[in-house]
Amino acid sequence: MRAFLASSIGVACTAALALPLTLNPAPARADLEGRTGSVDGSTQSLPLLPLGGGGLDRGAAMSSGAALGVEPRSVRPFSLVGVVWDDASARLGGQVQVRTREAATGAWSAWRDLEAFDDDAPDPDSPEGARGRQRGGTTPLWVGDSNGVQARVSPRGGSGVLSAQPAGLPSGLRLELVDPGRGPATLARPLTTDPSAEPSAEPSAEPSPEPSSETGSAPSSETGSETAVEEPPADLSASPEAPQADPDDASAPPEPEPSELTPEPSTAPPLELPEEPPNTSSAHPYTAPRPRIVTRAGWGADEKLREKGHRYTKTVKAAFVHHTVTGNAYSCSQAPSMMRSIYRYHVSSLGWRDFGYNFAVDKCGNIYEGRSGGVSKAVQGAHTRGFNTNSMGIAVLGTYSSKKPSSKAVKAVAKLTAWKLGLFGRNPSGTTHLKSAGGNRFKKGTKAKLRVISGHRDGYNTECPGNALYAKLGTVRSTAARLQGR
Repeated sequence: MRAFLASSIGVACTAALALPLTLNPAPARADLEGRTGSVDGSTQSLPLLPLGGGGLDRGAAMSSGAALGVEPRSVRPFSLVGVVWDDASARLGGQVQVRTREAATGAWSAWRDLEAFDDDAPDPDSPEGARGRQRGGTTPLWVGDSNGVQARVSPRGGSGVLSAQPAGLPSGLRLELVDPGRGPATLARPLTTDPSAEPSAEPSAEPSPEPSSETGSAPSSETGSETAVEEPPADLSASPEAPQADPDDASAPPEPEPSELTPEPSTAPPLELPEEPPNTSSAHPYTAPRPRIVTRAGWGADEKLREKGHRYTKTVKAAFVHHTVTGNAYSCSQAPSMMRSIYRYHVSSLGWRDFGYNFAVDKCGNIYEGRSGGVSKAVQGAHTRGFNTNSMGIAVLGTYSSKKPSSKAVKAVAKLTAWKLGLFGRNPSGTTHLKSAGGNRFKKGTKAKLRVISGHRDGYNTECPGNALYAKLGTVRSTAARLQGR
């Protein structure tokens, strides 16, 4: 995904701030369009309408046409904001700016830019990408507990726009305000925090999960093709056949994996999947322990949101590292709420079948299960357009264009890749080949040579995972290789 523009953070438009703000204490029910929810979370969807009087941000340069937006207003509580439009193939062709009002203090934030979210997505010809439900959208922004919003979209003359709109903007533009809900009721144990490295980190107050449920096992057979295969609905005990050897990789393919089904719920379910010793009986000589992983139940995923079933690919040949571009103004105790917000935005707002990334890592080094289907399996995600087959996506929560990721986050990515790539016999310091499903860097059908641990920009022309995080991938590779015993 594209990183925030350097000028987008911490820069207020003083002319806009001088405008009088007349806000009702609570929004009228009829003013809020779209989905509403309960303690499990909800999304408010507000249409972007023509703005009068030259717009809200008088200092913004507009090349043509009129701006669309949302006048300053009170809304129901929310914590994450983004903009979506109807046609996923349409390019934005405009500048999106938002500012929000903090619920606790009533203070308004500076104006911040949201960039188009067209590179972390399902592959174009995949069932998930071609089913007609996918929408275009911007990167989401985490803003914490907020109850007021103001937004504008200024056209840029329509460059790159595929849908023919008068002002160069796609149709159906609307603001999505996501409330993550309360999540689980109690925590079995607190998440890791690092107050010295992150002064804003707090001991977790997130609630404890319902019993963990890693639903579904891997397919009982492989088709031998490069495309994903659906999970069989009945035989939950079946394990996948061993994938065929990859002539482009020096290491052998993985053995069949054990079932990921969770035992019957207990009275004290664990929050995390525990660390495990290396599998010394594996045919692969280089393995690493499984790190602690916060399950979907641990961060409070509403399993009713996503599509039923799972899609798997043959193997995991590469790991793509991302940043979420949601900003860095979060404490690690808020990370489960961020996960629920991003999940709801991916599914309800963008129309994806599930959380896009296979895993996420917060700045305190906590690892979270992302897309469902089994953490040790080759689950097809929606993270790197063109290369979602035979790969996995890991997103570090935050924006790392210039801000360096914490050492704990870097180490967590190394531990996760060492374990998961070890299951499939991959060398974290090596290279592999992936067949492109189509993108702006590699044409469809291209056999691309990539590092086993790559940044998103290696497979797609994007700034993701940000220059500061990308610079740490060498450390990730060497640490992961060492953890595998290489």
